[in-house]
Amino acid sequence: MTDAAAGAWPRERGAWFASATVNLTWPQDLGDVDRAAPDGRYDALYLEYGLTDRITLGLDVGRSVSGEAKLVAFAQHPVLPADAPLRAAAQLGIGKIDDRDVLRPGLSVGRGWEGGWLSTDALLEQPFDGTGADVKLDATWGLRLRADRRLILQLQTGKQTGDPAFARLAPSLVMPLRGPLSAEVGGTYGVTGDDSVGLKLGLWAEF
Repeated sequence: MTDAAAGAWPRERGAWFASATVNLTWPQDLGDVDRAAPDGRYDALYLEYGLTDRITLGLDVGRSVSGEAKLVAFAQHPVLPADAPLRAAAQLGIGKIDDRDVLRPGLSVGRGWEGGWLSTDALLEQPFDGTGADVKLDATWGLRLRADRRLILQLQTGKQTGDPAFARLAPSLVMPLRGPLSAEVGGTYGVTGDDSVGLKLGLWAEF
């Protein structure tokens, strides 16, 4: 495994990963001193469990591409041989977004090396009622630093049905705490279709 969140890499049998994050946002125009308090907040919970060495189960709770509340359970399985130069995994999730039943297929592709990794993760959020699907595509570059720290730079993109596409940058630093715990501190900055700037605070656990 190259990163704590498995992506294209399956979770080992019996292994758990959990993360809880708080995301705060402000408008990029911070000239108004009365806007010191954030104008947006959402919390997220993400869980993974290695059912077998090739099947990873997970739960994704937080905010969808549309910005609505989501709760999606999923299963993920590799689609390339273990000795292939690339890692790839297909995912199928089912759950609710804004109280609507959704099916969420996805595909993750990645490549790791001793000092870091590159990965892409694509998801399609399709409501059961046949309305238009929302899409999400994230590209992640990770770098392993000294003392088990990790520097992560992510380009988050997506498109909600009927709206323009958006893209934002999301850098973060992950630092080990005690035992299985790590802290994540990062931010977000809207590049297009998103005029917000954000702060991300998270706690990771691997066991």
